Parts: sequence; C-alpha cells; structure tokens
Amino acid sequence: PPAVPLVTHDPYFSIWSAADRLTDAATTHWTGKPHRLNSLLRVDGQSFRLLGDEPADCPALPQVGLEVLPTRTICRFANDQIQLTLTFTSPLLPADLDVLSRPVTYLTWEVAVIDGGTHAVQLYFDAGAELAVNTPDQPIHWEHPAIDGLVTMRVGHPEQPVLQKKGDDLRIDWGYAYVAVPGQQRPQTAIGAGGVLRDGFLADGKLPYLEDAVQPRPVNQGFFAMAAAWDLGKVAAKGVTRWSMVAYDDRYSIKYFSACEYLRPYWRRGGAQAADLLQAAASDYAQLAVRCREFDDALLADLTRAGGVHYARLCALAYRQTLAGNKLVADANGKPLLFPKENLSNGCIGTVDVLSPQAPFFLLLSPTLVRAMLIPVLDYASSPRWKHAYAPHDLGTYPFA
Repeated sequence: PPAVPLVTHDPYFSIWSAADRLTDAATTHWTGKPHRLNSLLRVDGQSFRLLGDEPADCPALPQVGLEVLPTRTICRFANDQIQLTLTFTSPLLPADLDVLSRPVTYLTWEVAVIDGGTHAVQLYFDAGAELAVNTPDQPIHWEHPAIDGLVTMRVGHPEQPVLQKKGDDLRIDWGYAYVAVPGQQRPQTAIGAGGVLRDGFLADGKLPYLEDAVQPRPVNQGFFAMAAAWDLGKVAAKGVTRWSMVAYDDRYSIKYFSACEYLRPYWRRGGAQAADLLQAAASDYAQLAVRCREFDDALLADLTRAGGVHYARLCALAYRQTLAGNKLVADANGKPLLFPKENLSNGCIGTVDVLSPQAPFFLLLSPTLVRAMLIPVLDYASSPRWKHAYAPHDLGTYPFA
C-alpha cells in the first residue's frame, strides 16, 4: 500500500509508515507530521533497525514480508542468523463496541534463530512525545504512573487544552499518550531525549540512566520519547516473544451542540479511567490475539471469494482507513454516537457525503454504528438550530459538532 497502517483508531490516534519498508522513513500521523515509533534489535552486539529511520547509521534488518489485515499489520524481517515478526494489532472488532472503542494498539515481537545456534538478543522500542502535541514546539510533562501489573509511561501537555481547537491539519494536544508493558516481562524503561535513548541502547543493549530533567519541556528540545528495552538472553530456534501497548486517552473527544457538552470516548462511558483501560487491554491480550486472527481470516476469505486476492487486500486497507477516520463516543445516556472527520478536505465533522460511502461498510459489519452515525445528523436537522428547507451537509468542523 502507499502507506502502511500501524495504529488506526481515530482521526487523532492514527500512525502510518509512508514507505515500502518500515525502516525507510519515520512513522507519521496521517497528516504527514512525525509521530515517531522506533524499534531496534541487537544480536551478539550487532544492531539493526526494525521500525523508523533512526539512527541513520544503524543498518536495517531486511524486511522480507508485509501483510495488511483488517485488525493487524504483520511485518517480517530476516537475515542469515535471525528472523523477527513484528505485529501491530488494533482490535477493531465491529461486533464488540467496548473493544472497538479502546484506543490501544499492541506491538508483538516474535524473535527466533534460524542458523541452528543461539544468540544473545536485546530489543528496544520507543514512542515519540509528538503523539501528545499539535506541534513539536509545545511542552510536555512526563511520568511513570503506578498501575498494577504494568510498567507504564505517559506524556501529555501540562496545560491540557481540552477541545480548544478545531480544523483539519491538526494533531491532538490534550489527553495523554501511554506506553505500557506487562511487569512480568521485566522491561527497562525511560523517558528522555530519543536520540540519547537509542544511542545508549546501541552501545550496550541497555537504556542509559537519565537524570530527571526540568519539566515541562518542549518536545523538540531533544524530541522526547517513551522507551522500553528487553534483554531476551540467549535465543534459539524455539524463539522468544515480547509485547507492549501504545495507547491514547483523550479524556473528552467531541464538543456536541453546546460548548458545555463534552462527549466522552465510548470506552469511558461507565467511568473507566486510563488505568482501567490499560489493565483491561493487558488482561485481554491473549484472547484478542485469537479473536482478531479469526476475524481477519473469515473476512479475508469472504472478500477473496467475492473479488479475488487483490480485492481482499484493498478492502483490508479500506477497513483500517475507515475506522481511523471515525471517533466512537457516548452520548449523555451512554449510547454510541459515531463521528467521521473529513481528512485533507475541509475538516468537517459528520459530513453526509462521507457517511454515504462508508455506510455499506457499517451496514455489513455493524448496523449499530449506522444508527450511531445518523443520529447526530437527524438531531441537528430536527433542532431549532437548523432553519433551512434542505438537509444538513455536515455538523461543523471536527471535533466541534
């Protein structure tokens, strides 16, 4: 595909690789601005890039395969010694709105030796603090929240300007970006200047010790990142697996009908907090891996029967793109409302000529979401605010409906 979907949840939490190989370019938000995810591997002291284009002087482990599926992107790497599969799982299961609305993507690394020997292996991952700001000159605050069972990092704008901006070419600058790893994996974690963290890992397979810096700090004063590193020990043909979560808690998602009515994301409708989100997602990791695989297999089989392999691949990409262009929230009664955003158009929200082409997708996969995306338009048309004889075209400019 022209861009590979990696994290595809809503118009703000949407990260892609616009390159043929994950190591050819930095990952970006759909607007093209850097939302960097990086991963590195060390094998017997020799380092390789898996994700992202930094550090530029570190060679890439050859990418030998790519699959884009409805809920997963699977990338395969290999050389003469080792093979690695990196899977991004966004559990976008349309029949389960609780799971569908969770802004959590799992990254899973499966490492195995293929030359008959054993090798000492270390693994690295980081997510850039750009995820939590509109522009990198904005400040961030960072911390390590204590969440049972997880080793967790988060970054966010210290002033939290919740729902203060509307428009098209914008990134979110409220809420918090998270990286969380199961505590039983015993990861090493750190938040700091991304280049320093990566260079430290390349030097000895460990994260460097970073003194607590003055905060808040602008992101671009070192391009801060949340990093995790694992020492996998001696790896053989049996292989080793590690996984992590990248999440975004926006706290409030949509301004609806009145400046006083801020709608929560659907997963928060019962009062859930970020810790609840991450613990539930971690607890569900194994069963969601099975459910996503079964869903992808079934849908791809149907699509292949309908139009062939190329049609199925196109539809898998459209699946990710469609859901990444919508935000699922709860109304005042806890019922689902779905708001699409025009991307690189006018930034409109709830546009009828966007609802129309995506309607077959939701009619097939989740009729509940057809209702959820029509109700706001019908509410607007029947309200005193709409005084025209013709139907509304849209509800305003995202995220102000």
